[in-house]
Amino acid sequence: MPNLTSYRQDPILISIGSAIKRARLAYPLSQEELALKANIDRSHLGRIERGDNNVAILSLARIAHALDTTITKLVEDAQL
Repeated sequence: MPNLTSYRQDPILISIGSAIKRARLAYPLSQEELALKANIDRSHLGRIERGDNNVAILSLARIAHALDTTITKLVEDAQL
């Protein structure tokens, strides 16, 4: 069973997830390819992109590194 945050679909999580997805598609990578590069589970990445999971800082750092960007850039692109 997925570990869904109690803040599921919070606007902040949706914004960050959307920023990650936009960066992934611009790269371009599939969810599976990004998950492999970031060393995280593909289904977890999908939940992050949808705003269903609160992305941990370590996962966010791995995703940013896999996308050749920074956490700061991803957060800025989320337009919080």
